[in-house]
Amino acid sequence: MKMSRALLAFVAATGLTRSITVPANAAPWTRGFVVSELGYAFRYGGRTDFKRGAEVEPGVDCPHGSSTHFATPDKIRTALARQAWRSQQEIDRIIAPPELDQAGNPGGARHQICERAIAYRGYNRGIETYVNPWAAEDTGQPEVTSRIGDGFDLDGKIGPHDFVGADGEKGIDNALYRAWGCDAPWRGDGNSVFNLRINEALRSGLYTIVIRISGNQDPVNDSDATVEIGYSPDKIVKDARNSIAADYSYRILKSTQYTKLKATVKNGVVQTEQVEHLHMPRIAWFDRQKGDADFINGRMRLNIDPDDLGTRGMIGGYRSWRDIYAENSFKAYGGRADTTWHEDHVALYYALRRNADGIYNEKTGQYDGISTVYRPRMSPVFVVDPDISIDLPMSADEQRRVNAFEAVRTNFIKSVEARTPQDVPPGNGEAQYPLFERATKDLPSRDYFLKTLDRPHYPYGVGTDEFNNPIDDEGNCIDRTVACASR
Repeated sequence: MKMSRALLAFVAATGLTRSITVPANAAPWTRGFVVSELGYAFRYGGRTDFKRGAEVEPGVDCPHGSSTHFATPDKIRTALARQAWRSQQEIDRIIAPPELDQAGNPGGARHQICERAIAYRGYNRGIETYVNPWAAEDTGQPEVTSRIGDGFDLDGKIGPHDFVGADGEKGIDNALYRAWGCDAPWRGDGNSVFNLRINEALRSGLYTIVIRISGNQDPVNDSDATVEIGYSPDKIVKDARNSIAADYSYRILKSTQYTKLKATVKNGVVQTEQVEHLHMPRIAWFDRQKGDADFINGRMRLNIDPDDLGTRGMIGGYRSWRDIYAENSFKAYGGRADTTWHEDHVALYYALRRNADGIYNEKTGQYDGISTVYRPRMSPVFVVDPDISIDLPMSADEQRRVNAFEAVRTNFIKSVEARTPQDVPPGNGEAQYPLFERATKDLPSRDYFLKTLDRPHYPYGVGTDEFNNPIDDEGNCIDRTVACASR
């Protein structure tokens, strides 16, 4: 909602929220911001105009460029050959499906076949890969080799694997950057595929994050300030130039995705205390990914622009590596993400475990967390408390998709902790079921792949399609009056 000029005058007089220039000797002050861009604090070191053979954008961060998993038929063949139970004939037919040219959509059919095949790469047939990544062989994730990284010294120690900040600070903990900084869809100078998707989701209203800073001395220097971060039910408002519109207010919900921290401000730089749990909305670009990012031993640093042109910052702490894997792997379908963006979630899983450096588990003797840093960019707005108590909004369809995400996440965690393969729960689309059955209906060699390639199986009516329609084991809608492939 846009504030009237009279209300703006009231806000300026009372210091309600917005980042307005005030005299240095003023008393209470408040500044509000909405997060307009968000991503992991991965420091890019490549050149977008440089290629070396098959390597894309080599740099000081990733000497051999971004990851290229599944980028060529030879790479797919190598990945499939790792399963001793898979025959050469099966591999050859997956790479070059017979009679593919007779399919109505040859490219789509080829993708569906490949995506289903790579979803089963365990030590035995029938073990789905993305729910049970430990059951597949580590294919090797290229990791960041640079010593320069962005973040915080979270543990007060200088370790052999810590980064050095651009300002020379030692002991920087950002192990997720080392593990995933060379992953193709995450790597870039603010323009990576996933960064662009996150920012589009924020600006399109998938979710909204707001920050409110307040104090009693001066917005440039204050030894007793407060920072609040949380979810807002109000969608970002854009102006005619697609920038964040000024003079709009956003409510902040003091919910499970909210944290209030003590802070200091020195020369416009806000440093918060380190808290046991820092809750805030987590990175997402699909509604099933939305939820709480629980940073253990979390803290924030914000650099306030005195001209109100925008504020940048960092939010860091230790996050569960299991949660990070689930949020990235089950955002859609693992096989599709791997073939489309040249990731390999098996390799990403092992990289997380290898680089885990926080939340020590005395029972297992291993770390359950990995140091993680978000890098937000904010625009000045008004941030206000709601007039009445409001719950986090969620439609029935969103709740259904979140429930499906939580079900597959739960089975993944059970599998990892017990080292016992778990099934794919219904309703999430892993292994391209039932999309494969529909996309290959006119492929002459379809029956071979239906008999050869593994997939989930459910009792009659238990499985559902992407629109929650109950389906039979062949992927057909049980209710024949429903258009199964679309609405």
